[in-house]
Amino acid sequence: MGDDADAPVPVPAASAPLIGVTTYLEQAQTGVWDVPASFLPKVYLDAVTDAGGIAVLLPPQPVTREIARSVVASLDGLIIAGGADVDPARYGQVPHPRTGAPRSDRDAWEDALLAEAIAIELPFLGICRGAQVLNVALGGTLHQHLPDVVGSERYQPSPAVFGEGDVAVETGSRLAAVLGPDTDALSVHFYHHQALDRVAEGLTVTARSEDGVIEAVELDSVPFGIGVQWHPEENAADRRLFAGLVEAARTHRMGRSRS
Repeated sequence: MGDDADAPVPVPAASAPLIGVTTYLEQAQTGVWDVPASFLPKVYLDAVTDAGGIAVLLPPQPVTREIARSVVASLDGLIIAGGADVDPARYGQVPHPRTGAPRSDRDAWEDALLAEAIAIELPFLGICRGAQVLNVALGGTLHQHLPDVVGSERYQPSPAVFGEGDVAVETGSRLAAVLGPDTDALSVHFYHHQALDRVAEGLTVTARSEDGVIEAVELDSVPFGIGVQWHPEENAADRRLFAGLVEAARTHRMGRSRS
């Protein structure tokens, strides 16, 4: 008894960071059911867990500033996932004929989460739509139909088919630090018919494609705030962006626990 009582108590390893991932709200069929449901491709979950994080789904729902603050305070990191077009009314434009129908619930939900994440410097990563949400939330605008600008469908070749191409990452950027060397011709998966136009104040462009389309931005005022126009979750062999987010989330949590 005495020996057991005097034995040191093992200290459990720190739990993995909680990474909130925003989702679609779509009509879905499963078994006999055909109902609106929270939906997110599994590759997003794999990308987070492969990088050492725990994925927490954040479906669109009614939101206030207080609700968003409570949700964000429970997280160590945030991913604004890809999906439908941002409502052009949010950046003062009328819809292009090829712009999708507004998804006001998701726009409001992600805008509120992002505002609170920025306020407390929660590490975040915006993917495709997520980069656009970030730019619009801070006062920027979008090209509503990229083929009108670049003259081709290379960024969204056909439904459910990703385009592939290279982007050049700015030396000295946070993105370059996360991705490491040899990012002057980074091969990525594209699936977007929109892109950033006027870049919001406070954002820095940190990657472009070969024809000048903005493919990544960073928020200068936070330790880790990156938006990429491509789909890094589709590359199972490369989890560097997610590893960078998870590491930043772990650092954020440690700093919060000390304060």
